[in-house]
Amino acid sequence: MKKVLFAAVALVFAVSCNNASKATATDTEAQAKTEVAAKDLAFVRTDAVFAESEIFKTEGVALQSKNEKAQQSLAQKEQKLQNEMVQLQEKYQKGLITTIEAQRKEQDIQKRVAAYQENAQKQLRALEEENIVFQNRMADLMQRAIDEINSDGAYKMIVNATALLDASEELDITSIVLDKVNELYAADKAAAKSEK
Repeated sequence: MKKVLFAAVALVFAVSCNNASKATATDTEAQAKTEVAAKDLAFVRTDAVFAESEIFKTEGVALQSKNEKAQQSLAQKEQKLQNEMVQLQEKYQKGLITTIEAQRKEQDIQKRVAAYQENAQKQLRALEEENIVFQNRMADLMQRAIDEINSDGAYKMIVNATALLDASEELDITSIVLDKVNELYAADKAAAKSEK
């Protein structure tokens, strides 16, 4: 009887130890899966890469300045033409010029307004095209940087942080992407200089 009781106690102990080791193994596997999943994911603050990159600091800032100057210049020309039209109307209303002379000057101003509008549209289209080319170059640099960073397939998913609500800072690879973008930009500039 004692042998049977001892065997039953030993069996219960063995089963509980086996269950405990299974639970420990399951916990370890779950932790490993969590760690792997955390390493599989990353995010990039693309707006920060864009604003802090060397391409933006050199070419992007220059392009912004060019856009602002063009907008100011166009606004000044438009204002000047509007002022000329107002002055012409005032002179005519005061009787300082004849109707024929007022009509001739009005036609001249309208021709200059039409030429201004055509020129303004050309300038704005050219600037828009430059902006698109710059944005495409920036997007290409960022994609190439991410492709090189993830060439070993370490990340299963890299997301843009603009729509990210919450994430651990450990998943942020923005600085790595920025460094790679700057490296690729420098290499592209060197290659362009050597081609010339």
